[in-house]
Amino acid sequence: MDAQHQLDATGLLCPEPVMMLHNKVRDMAPGELLEVRATDPSTERDIPKFCQFLGHTLEAQEVRGELYLYWIRKKQ
Repeated sequence: MDAQHQLDATGLLCPEPVMMLHNKVRDMAPGELLEVRATDPSTERDIPKFCQFLGHTLEAQEVRGELYLYWIRKKQ
């Protein structure tokens, strides 16, 4: 997926990835796509809940070994 924004949260532990995600999404325009890279397994729970709670769309998520990838579209 071709994201307009990237967030590298690798090496960070809960709650830092979601806090950084919240700040990043705030600076995006509605409808833009963000790619998040993380290494904390708790993001598998936290990022979908973040999207559901705030109304953003989790377009896709993928696990590549120790790397967790998420594509989030900011709500319109």
